[in-house]
Amino acid sequence: MKPLILLLFINILFYSCKQPKHNNELKEMSDSISGKLTIFHAGSMSVPLKKIADEFKVENPKVEVLLEAAGSRECARKIIDLNKECDVMVSADYAVIDDLLIPKFASWNIKFASNEMVIAYNEKSRYSSEINAQNWYNILLKKDVAFGRSDPNSDPCGYRSVLTVKLAEIYYNEKGLIDKILKKDNNYIRPKEVDLLSHLELHTIDYFFIYRSVAEQHNLKYVTLSDSINLKNPELTDFYKTASVEVSGKKPDETTTIYGEPMVYGITMINNTANKVAALAFIKFFLNKEKGMKIIESDGQKSVIPSITKTYDSLTEELKQFAKK
Repeated sequence: MKPLILLLFINILFYSCKQPKHNNELKEMSDSISGKLTIFHAGSMSVPLKKIADEFKVENPKVEVLLEAAGSRECARKIIDLNKECDVMVSADYAVIDDLLIPKFASWNIKFASNEMVIAYNEKSRYSSEINAQNWYNILLKKDVAFGRSDPNSDPCGYRSVLTVKLAEIYYNEKGLIDKILKKDNNYIRPKEVDLLSHLELHTIDYFFIYRSVAEQHNLKYVTLSDSINLKNPELTDFYKTASVEVSGKKPDETTTIYGEPMVYGITMINNTANKVAALAFIKFFLNKEKGMKIIESDGQKSVIPSITKTYDSLTEELKQFAKK
């Protein structure tokens, strides 16, 4: 056999043997990840998380992913007060993880996406042809209009709705706007913002405060608010901080003050997770720009990876690529 032909034959034989081995290694890695994986998450993450979980299961068919939606503060309460089993928590506000879970229940926190406040409605909403970024509060205050918001003690969208109103009073120089808005339609306050979707569909309410991504995911019409009040723009952090709201603290008899800031979501692994291997695999999949984050961005949220985290030193080496010190 000529040397050139012999060399070609050896190369073909080498690669034909190597490739199946590589595929088998990948399959073995996937097969080693199994068991139940419980994820507590913000209601606003329901749509992208369902897609992410489905894609994750394609790569890891032996993992049973259990998704449980609630307001982010309520998610944390289930872990703190009720000792409910949870492996991964995805919060609509990274600060919920910092304030309520670290260090006892979680060791680190990775920020992954941003969002903004809007006011959602549909074609049935009263005055839907008139409402805009300048007159929205006048429309909401009309006697024949009903609007909803979520509970600040349970849900970041709830306290962000309050912060938006407080900033609006300053920005529009409308004295008394806070009391007028916050004292109206309190019978339409719900544990999490997505609970209000059915009320809008049934025309029980005309409008509700919601994240832009959720409005887009559910094909709702919405009013885009000024950056000065929508909690979107990092350059307006100092102005956002002029507004604050009191919510329940770590203990039942305590309260804590939430100050306005640009909204950023966070993810963590619970310290006593029963399935650390699957939890870390899911988090890496979730934060991967070509996997989980690609789905999140397609569903209306902008990636902020990598972002600074004060818990950087507590991250495993494989997760440090998604954060900054």
